[in-house]
Formats: sequence, C-alpha cells, structure tokens
Amino acid sequence: MNEDLLGYNDMVEHAMRSVVRKALERAAKGGLPGNHHFYITFRTDHADVMIPSRLMDQYPEEMTIVLQHQFWGLQPDDDGFDVELSFNQKHEHLRIPYSALVTFADPSVNFGLQFHVEVDEDELTTEQPEAASDEKGPTREEMEQSAESIGSEESDAETGEDTPDDGEDDRTDNVVTLDFTRKK
Repeated sequence: MNEDLLGYNDMVEHAMRSVVRKALERAAKGGLPGNHHFYITFRTDHADVMIPSRLMDQYPEEMTIVLQHQFWGLQPDDDGFDVELSFNQKHEHLRIPYSALVTFADPSVNFGLQFHVEVDEDELTTEQPEAASDEKGPTREEMEQSAESIGSEESDAETGEDTPDDGEDDRTDNVVTLDFTRKK
C-alpha cells in the first residue's frame, strides 16, 4: 500500500474535533436545547490540560465530564474550551484542549465520536498546571435548590429508557472511530 502523503487521517481527526468545537460554541451561545447533553472524556495527563490538583490526583489519566444542567462559563475557542463545573458543591475551572479529547458523545441523539490520542512520554507532566477554583461559587443552599428543580425533570437518557414520542425509534447510532498511528 502507498504511503498517505496528504495526511487524510490528520484531516479527518481535525474535522471531527471541529464538530466538538461547533457543538460547544452552540451550547455556549444558546444553552443546550431539548434533551441534548454532552459526555466528554479527556486525557488528564495531557500537557495542556488544566484542572485542579485534587481532580488530577483522583483522575491521573482520564476523566469524563457531563455538560447538561449544571455548568457555567463555557468558552470554546480554536484550541480547546474552558468550563466551570461543580465537584462536591464547589465550582472548579477546567481548561481542556481538543487535542486531549478521547470521546465526545450526545446520548440524547445516539451521537458519538472517538479520537485517537497519543500522549508522548515527554509530554506527560508531573506537575499539572492548576486551574483556578471559584472560591465565591454558589452556596450549598443555592446548589441544593438547583439540584431539586433539576432532579424532578430526569430525562429518558439518564434513566436508560428510550421512549420516543411517536412510538418508533428512527434514530441510528452515529459513532465514528478512527484507529491509526501517526508517524512522526
């Protein structure tokens, strides 16, 4: 077989990451419509990931976050995205580059992407740059009130039950997987 001199695998990988960027841009601009929500798995040991050290200790290689009801300050850009999430009722700031993504899924429409992430041993960081914590996050009472209002509206995707409105499920699984090794 001939060598791929055009770099098709890199082009496809870049295109798939741009799908994630565009989905995050839409969510940042107008919120998540309907039952849409995102499961994002990323490499925490990627050199450009910034998460609090306590999360790095808990998730030394990979971590999955969910963007659904309680996320704040979502700011995607060309290289990655910033977001605030609540961990043990404390707001934490995360910076995640698209190059650290392992999977991106929106279970509400059975859509998912899987990425090939190569982490060079030289890129592994022993000291992770820590993202800022929001010390002035919402109070425990505010978070409990928010959780109560959200908890009463549990979606079908969270319970694992598929109940389409018209009685027929016309959705198809749209998972794209790339399996290749980059030559350096």
